[in-house]
Amino acid sequence: MKFKILNLFIIFLISIAIADAAPENYMTTYTIDIKENGSAIWNVEYRTLLATNEDFNSFENYSNQMKSVYIPEFMELMQKSASEAASATSRDMVARNFTGNTSIQSTPTGKYGIVTFSFIWTNFATLDPLNIGDVFAGGLYLSKDNTLIIKYPSGFTVEDVTPKPDQSRDELVWYGLRSFGAKEPRIIFSKPAFPWGTAAIIVAAIAAIIIVGSYSIKRRKEDKTDPQLSKDIELTEITEIEMMDVEERIIRLLKEGGGELYQSQIGRQLNLPKSSVSSALNQLNDNKLILKIKKGRENLIRLT
Repeated sequence: MKFKILNLFIIFLISIAIADAAPENYMTTYTIDIKENGSAIWNVEYRTLLATNEDFNSFENYSNQMKSVYIPEFMELMQKSASEAASATSRDMVARNFTGNTSIQSTPTGKYGIVTFSFIWTNFATLDPLNIGDVFAGGLYLSKDNTLIIKYPSGFTVEDVTPKPDQSRDELVWYGLRSFGAKEPRIIFSKPAFPWGTAAIIVAAIAAIIIVGSYSIKRRKEDKTDPQLSKDIELTEITEIEMMDVEERIIRLLKEGGGELYQSQIGRQLNLPKSSVSSALNQLNDNKLILKIKKGRENLIRLT
């Protein structure tokens, strides 16, 4: 059956590998959210197109057996994985708090069945410094259409990472098809001490921002009819928006939308000026992360 998942996604038998047991048209995303105490919250999402009545019936049958069959199977697999990893690293580990759910999502390209599993893995990372990698003793494998996302605690920075991720802003992202070496991905995080010597400078800077902001508000009230002032304000807003992580937000929207969305939909969902969205899309297109397909007066944006 299309939705039957055996050996769901990871086999940890001292050496760890991601196994591609899902159907070919599945898109799978593994998100590992590392916490400061060394635990990790795992989220695994499977997404597949529901193109026929058979697909819908199969997905409905799978959903009906989620609690009785598939969550217990997933829990058994991951608890065994944690036990084997604990033996390999000589570190106590427990996989617990398992949840799972299914949903159907409508997108411009059709309806998709979504299967999501989550759990907590204690002592997944080592401390002082915070780092991961030893649990991946035999390396890691990402199949085609698979994505691995590593998140880390606020205030930490990435001191070293091997291999280099495909994206590295607020999180580290690797796309399949990809093979990792032994104990990879290996990531060391650091948490810089707060520079108390610069506290006075920070306070002064904040005060200056408040003063300038108050003056700007006053100017806007006094010069509402000044076209040049309105133009200056608009340019300032665009500059601030372009400093945000627009490209990453677009990639996330596309993945949540089944891999493609119209440019107008992206603009509405991000609530950003058209110029900012267009600039970000041009950059993603130049980097070959998306395709821009002309559809009448619209642009269809598709993940490569």
